[in-house]
Amino acid sequence: MAMISDMSLIFTKMIGTLAVILVVSAFIGGSDVLSKIVKTERKLKYYVIVGLLGGIFGIYGNISGFDVNGAVISVRDIGPMLAGFTGGPIGGLIAGLIAGVHRLTIGGITAKACVVATCCTGLICGAVSKKWYDYIIKPHIALLISALMEVFHLSIVLVMVKPFETAVDIVEKIAVPFIAVNSLGFVLMIIIMTYTEKQRALTMEKNRIQSELEVANVIQHSLLPLINENYPGCKELDISASMEAAKEVGGDFYDVFYVDPTHLAFVIGDVSGKGVPAALFMASAKITLQNCIRDIPELSQAVEIANNALCARNEAEMFVTMWVGILDFTSGTLEFVSAGHNPPVLLHNNKAEMLKFKNGFVLAGMENMKYKKHSIQLEKGDIVYLYTDGVTEAEDKNHNLFGDERLLATFENKSENSSAEMVENVKSAVDTFINGNSQFDDMTMLCFKWKKD
Repeated sequence: MAMISDMSLIFTKMIGTLAVILVVSAFIGGSDVLSKIVKTERKLKYYVIVGLLGGIFGIYGNISGFDVNGAVISVRDIGPMLAGFTGGPIGGLIAGLIAGVHRLTIGGITAKACVVATCCTGLICGAVSKKWYDYIIKPHIALLISALMEVFHLSIVLVMVKPFETAVDIVEKIAVPFIAVNSLGFVLMIIIMTYTEKQRALTMEKNRIQSELEVANVIQHSLLPLINENYPGCKELDISASMEAAKEVGGDFYDVFYVDPTHLAFVIGDVSGKGVPAALFMASAKITLQNCIRDIPELSQAVEIANNALCARNEAEMFVTMWVGILDFTSGTLEFVSAGHNPPVLLHNNKAEMLKFKNGFVLAGMENMKYKKHSIQLEKGDIVYLYTDGVTEAEDKNHNLFGDERLLATFENKSENSSAEMVENVKSAVDTFINGNSQFDDMTMLCFKWKKD
């Protein structure tokens, strides 16, 4: 090792070595190398491996060190200090012993003093970290502790190196760069480690939330009726439905259920907001309305009572637009109430029109609201298409809306189509229109065709 006496060169050499250690540490901290080796953190195996890594850093510090009046000056102490910080007294002591023994093999006037100082530094940092970990991760505290450790190291040199005048001469030449670079290096290592730990924790939390949302998506779809070619078990109807949430879970919903053996209810709704809150409110609204419709014969009254029930426990101040209709199998009469929802499409004799009647106020928006019931007579081949505003408000890349006119155009001259074909036609038309643009709103459809003469 070449002898270096100029302080600026000492700084340069030490910082160059430190830079390599920081890069390697950032790689290890940013990857899953350590966590893959050790499945259970904060156990003996973890401490040993952390100690080995700290010892390797210490050895690299020794190898890249340089001679100053017979002393090897390096950033060796950072390895044991860091091992103590992450692996406690055991990790710190192991790293100190590894780096210290290697330092002893190099020889020199400060060899024995460096062994003692390096081992003590790792052990002390481990003990301090075990008791005051939350304080050490603060950069200014880490800087103070590391500076004290380097002062302690130099004090060991003064005590153990003989003659005393030589020890003083060495300490005078290296004290400033030795304390400054090692302290700075330790602080930067702490910052890197705490940052990567936070990022890893955030990633794990994100993955956990994503998993829960996927489960929530499955549960939400399980709340919807399973509609297939055999549902609802009668030849008079052909029904199809689709729901695509903009996020993992959404606030749109549809429902189809028997009120009694001759009456079938159709419901579609859109809760304000997105995500989990909207999905939870959706489930509450769906169940509340279903219970009211089954228990209360008059449809408008059932909706009014459902509205009051939703208002009474609406601490989140959400609301839902909803369209509900009840079809009489014996006559083909469809009675319906709309609570702020989009008007359905009626396809009759190949002509499509919007069923625009007086719209009621949204549900859960205000108590004691009145809702008007309307009715139409279905004829054979008539198709009724229900949807949420995610369909008509779908945007292309120029922020143009799909709109009512394009929706109606997909139904023109399509009376021979099945309800499933009509749903697919609308999906295809919307996809073509948005041309790859992102879906910003939930998109739900419920379509049924009356086939009875």
